[in-house]
Amino acid sequence: MTARLGEAIALRVGASLVSLVFVVVAVFFITSALPGDVAEALLGQAATPDAIAALRHSLRLDQPVLLRFAGWAGGLLRGDFGTSLVSHQPVLSMVHDRLLHSLLLAGITTLFAVPAALLLGTLSAIFRNTVFDRTISLLTLCVVSVPEFLIATLAVLVFAVELHLLPALASISDIHSIGSFLAAFSMPVATLGCVIIGQMARMTRAVMVNVLSSSWVEMAMLKGVSPAFIILRHVLPNVIAPLFNVIALSLSYLLGGVVIVESVFHYPGIASLMVDSVASRDIPLVQTCAIIFCAAYLLLTTLADIVALCSSQERTRA
Repeated sequence: MTARLGEAIALRVGASLVSLVFVVVAVFFITSALPGDVAEALLGQAATPDAIAALRHSLRLDQPVLLRFAGWAGGLLRGDFGTSLVSHQPVLSMVHDRLLHSLLLAGITTLFAVPAALLLGTLSAIFRNTVFDRTISLLTLCVVSVPEFLIATLAVLVFAVELHLLPALASISDIHSIGSFLAAFSMPVATLGCVIIGQMARMTRAVMVNVLSSSWVEMAMLKGVSPAFIILRHVLPNVIAPLFNVIALSLSYLLGGVVIVESVFHYPGIASLMVDSVASRDIPLVQTCAIIFCAAYLLLTTLADIVALCSSQERTRA
């Protein structure tokens, strides 16, 4: 790694850390500016003014906002994300299991969607401008154009309500066999996978077409080298870095879809926990979930940028 590349990577990582700090500040002040009184929402309409005032004092809501932010940020630096206002449990203990469930859903979706998208995108590039390529391009464009909540709703309507093939709710507590595992994860994974496959297949095709259209590939074909050998020996090694960039960017889109899918299928992940905490005005839980989502997005986009920088450096050397 050259000094210039190391400096560029350090700058990108530093920019991500600055962005994360900005996110932490923004999350706190946005959640603090939400309309309504948290104490009144927790105690209900029948609460007396003295009870509301006592709860506001115990939650430190009567302190200046900058003082509350300083205490909250200091807790983050110590690894203390606060206590839930509703369940009175540590936020990290509540987030832990839900985060593992969301990572499981994201991992299964990745194992299903990434190979399928890479295969479709590669085949479309190899057989570009054919009926197969046009069909795949049209299907992926249609899938990308449809929002996740509509795909999820249609899946529930068709497979759960009309055909009675799959359960409408993704209950992972009752998984005891391969059949129950497939029944619980089929529709959430398929819903998330459709969008990821559509996006990634189109970007993979663009990357592959760019390499296949290069002069050295055309020269190899004119010399009679078999297409399979050209792709396996020359094309794939040259598109690994751009494809990793495609995968990282596509998986960053997965974060937004998880919120919708977990809510529709009542999947017990961190996204549905965040939605429930917003409804119950559990501010510490909302803040922690938002920071986790933003940190995951920054991590994926930073990895994509670093791979792009390394790939650009290798092409410069070549």
